[in-house]
Amino acid sequence: MQANALTVEKGGIELGPNLLSGVSLPAAVVYKGPLEHNLTWMQRFAEAHGAHLAPHGKTTMTPALFHRQIQAGAWGITLATAPQCRAAFVNGIKRLLMANQLVGQANMAIVASLLEKGAEFFCVVDSHENVRQLGRFFAERGLRLSVLIEVGVEGGRCGCRTQQHILSLADAISDEPALSLVGLEGYEGVVHGDDPETGIRHYAKYLVEVAVALEGAGHFADPNPIVTASGSAWYDVIAEAFHAAPLQQGRFTPVLRPGCYVVHDHGLYRDAQAAVMARRPDLQQGLEPALEVFAQVQSLPEPGLAIIALGKRDIGHDQLPIALRRYREAGAREQLLSVAGWEVTKIMDQHTFVRLPEAAQDVTVGDIVAFGASHPCLTFDKWRQLLLVDSDLNVKEHLPTCF
Repeated sequence: MQANALTVEKGGIELGPNLLSGVSLPAAVVYKGPLEHNLTWMQRFAEAHGAHLAPHGKTTMTPALFHRQIQAGAWGITLATAPQCRAAFVNGIKRLLMANQLVGQANMAIVASLLEKGAEFFCVVDSHENVRQLGRFFAERGLRLSVLIEVGVEGGRCGCRTQQHILSLADAISDEPALSLVGLEGYEGVVHGDDPETGIRHYAKYLVEVAVALEGAGHFADPNPIVTASGSAWYDVIAEAFHAAPLQQGRFTPVLRPGCYVVHDHGLYRDAQAAVMARRPDLQQGLEPALEVFAQVQSLPEPGLAIIALGKRDIGHDQLPIALRRYREAGAREQLLSVAGWEVTKIMDQHTFVRLPEAAQDVTVGDIVAFGASHPCLTFDKWRQLLLVDSDLNVKEHLPTCF
């Protein structure tokens, strides 16, 4: 589709060919170059550690990005809910890993429908009652459901707290003809404390040890059971643990699940990536931020204050947005204007407050400002579609979301 034929759901305005003229702002944009770099970088990282990649799709819920991840070599897409899995499947994703418990008959019915239509689906369990409910529901539908036992930690969210509980649950699954135990799942992000790296390394080692023990005892229904963990902050530690463990030689299917890497960010994951690069100086270049939100100066109501037409409905705000660059509306991309000393102090539903330095005398209503945000999940879910742009800010494609 040509850029000048694109329409954006926010405002219903036909898009012009360039962000600096003819595009209704605010708009969330993804840069094509950094996006392609991140897709390749993480896929190569996983493969170098003998692991598969199943990126967490809840980050973007953007099928066009799912397909780019699959085309780059991803094993499947991870989701968090049954409706998310349905949205991914409807948009052509066949292998779905739901890193969550499947609870409630309405959600089970969604998954049953996906299985009947040919989806390869996995979910996690951590309780005997959930196993019983799933076994009964899928037996009545004449279907077989693949499940992974979730390995949790004391004080964390879901997951079995002890190896005894895991073994007991494995026995319960084997008693349900409609269920197949095909692996173990964990999430290291629930490990906290004064020394999280040590705790996460211990957790990853424990996950591997339990997987090997279950495999040795013949509990898995699959000859190559899945062992999966990893968010977007500690993926290197998990990958190292999987790579160093007896998961190789084709006995297991190690799967990493980072999601935010696809567009990275200017906050939480920028800092996490810096920590990864410090732990792994052998890695080259690292991830690049690919997501920004463009908005305009709306008002200059008093000296030293700019109000931007950007709010909580447009951009993630668990950390305040960061002003990155400024342009004159209808100006040239190369003619950057300064945002040195700009400080975002407050964000409301539709307005962002920026404290301007005394030197900022050239700011005018209508100026276009590119903002970076922390935690891309909480920006993507504000938009029905994002704009894919090239380095010249030309709109190349629209990227619908399915939240």
